[in-house]
Parts: sequence; structure tokens; C-alpha cells
Amino acid sequence: MTMPFVMPRPVGTPPATWAAYGLTTLTVLPLVWRRRAPVAVLLAVLAAGGLYQVALDGPGQPLPYTGLVVVHTVAALSPPAKRLGVLLSLPLIVAASVWLNSRSLRELTFSLFVLGAAYAFGRLADTKQAYIAAVEDRAAQLERANRIEAEQSAARERARIAREMHDILSHAVSLMIVQAEAGPVTVRTDPRKAEAAFDAISEAGRDAMAQLRGMLGVLRENEAHGAPRAPQPDIGDLPALIDRVRAGGLEVSCRTEGAARALPPATGATVFRVVQESLTNVVKHAGATRASVRLRHGPGALEMTVTDDGRGAAPAGGPGRTGGHGLTGIRERVAAHGGTASTGAGPGGRGFEVKVVLPLPAGTSGSAREP
Repeated sequence: MTMPFVMPRPVGTPPATWAAYGLTTLTVLPLVWRRRAPVAVLLAVLAAGGLYQVALDGPGQPLPYTGLVVVHTVAALSPPAKRLGVLLSLPLIVAASVWLNSRSLRELTFSLFVLGAAYAFGRLADTKQAYIAAVEDRAAQLERANRIEAEQSAARERARIAREMHDILSHAVSLMIVQAEAGPVTVRTDPRKAEAAFDAISEAGRDAMAQLRGMLGVLRENEAHGAPRAPQPDIGDLPALIDRVRAGGLEVSCRTEGAARALPPATGATVFRVVQESLTNVVKHAGATRASVRLRHGPGALEMTVTDDGRGAAPAGGPGRTGGHGLTGIRERVAAHGGTASTGAGPGGRGFEVKVVLPLPAGTSGSAREP
């Protein structure tokens, strides 16, 4: 801004004065507050510039530097109404300034061009900032959504592991308790049967430990890469399960109807766990002597029914098999595959029945591992 004051002046032109220096400085100082009140600063700069041209005969300014800065700031930071007011006023202000200075069409055109460019660059700066803010906001939303999804996935995985642990431990411990309680009697009356009971306890414990090791191995963060993992049980593992339950003294029958299909691994594991939990409930709560498992392979669904001749469902509001984690886990497993689960009195009102219907994918075909 001070360049015209230090450059050599043509002969005959008035010298620069301290008043001219001071008034020129007044056109620059308001820029300090341009971000807080851009329109007010623009008016102050215009007032100081007009007073300079009218009251003093100092060196002229080759470019309206302060005006360019303030117009850019107004375009970038001011609300739409103020921006529009400034944009419409600029031609009148520039025309008045040129008329007071040189009354040159060339100066008028040049001033309008540079101030218009300053306004356009201000709008571009505002648009860029808005775009950056939108991108950052979108990134924050995606990060929050990913975090929520990760938390939900972790919660679902914890629930799945809890169901698996419950099914494994509940089944094994129930069989071991039944055999252990019958052990003292059979030792005195039938040593051979007592030996079979102890073998059943050992087999149930080994099977539970094997399944727990397989599950916990998946959870180890520092497990060696490529370590073998035992597969999840499926419908083909039902015979071994039923044999273990029979060894505990419960008479169990299993019947398969329809053309068996090759089930997806997750569906096969669900079938196994549903039958396992149902038989575990029979052993723990029913006081039954017989239980039956029926698998019916339909055209688009697999229907499982587990019934017993025990004491049946508990009265409303009382303890029994109508609630608890076991039946809740069955419903959650089946619902995860889009199926339905119902529980209640068995045929003729006797005993208890668990009925599950699992829809099968259209692509499943071929023979399954028959129980």
C-alpha cells in the first residue's frame, strides 16, 4: 500500500504528507477484524478510501488492495443476503470511485474485473470449505456406523459363544450328574452297569473338553497360523449324541422321514445343537424314561420334533422348562436361520415337545449324513 509513497514522483505533483500516510493506514487497519465483521470492515475501508480521494491530494493507489481482500472475505464468510447486497453494490461503488479519480473507462473495466474475480475466488473458497466439511462429516458418519456395526457384530459373536458354551457344558454336566447319582446304587447292585456308567461319564467329559478346546482355539489371538480346527458338529453327529444320552439311562429313539439333503454347515450345527439342548432338558427337568427325535425333510424345510413322556411343561409363572437359557438359545439359533421354534405339551397332553422348522436354501441337494 505504501509503494506509491516511496516511488519517484513526477515533476510538479504534490509531495506525500503525513496525513496521506495516516489515512492510507486507516484503510489497512480494519482488515484485522475482517473475519469477525466483513461487511462492516468493507464499509470502513470504503469510507477511508473515499475520504482519501476527496480530502487529500496524495499519491493514488494503482490497485484497491484492501478492497480486494475485504470483498474476498465477504464472499467467503458472509451470509447469502449480505453477500448479495455487496455484489449488487460493487458496480455503483466502483463507478463512484473511478469518477472521483480518473473518470477512465479502462480503469472502470479493470476495477470491476479484479473485484469480481476477488468475489468469485471467495465463493470458491467457501464452496471448498463446505465440501471438505461435508466429506469429513460423511467420514465421521461412516466411522460411527462401522464402529456400531463392529460392536453389534461383537455382541452377536458373544451371544453365539455363550449359547455354544451353554449347550456344551449343560449337556455334558447333566449327563455326568445323572450317571454319578446313579453310580452308588449300581455299584452295589450291578457292578457291570456301574462300570458302563463311569465310562459314560468319562466319554461325556472328554467330548465336552474337545468341543471347548475347539471353540477356545478360535478365540486365541496368538494361535499359530494354519493350526487345525475341529469342525462344528452337524446332523451326522446325532448318533453319537443319542448314544451318550442312552448311556445315562434314557431310552431315546430317532426317526428320519423324507429324502435327506446335504445341509450347509451352519444349518447342520444348528440341528445338532437343538437336539442336544432338547435332550439335555429332558435329562435335567423332565423325569422322563423315553424320548423320541424325529427329523422330517420336506421340499423346502427341515422339521425337528423332540418329545418325551416326562412331567411336561411347568404351570404358568412356575419354574420348569418353559423358560431359561436353554429354550431361549434354541429360539435364537432357529431365528438366526429364519426358522420357527415352538414348545409345549406333547401329543395327547403328555410330556413335553420341542418343535423346530428350519427353511432350507433352494440350492441344497444330495444326500446328507443320516443320523
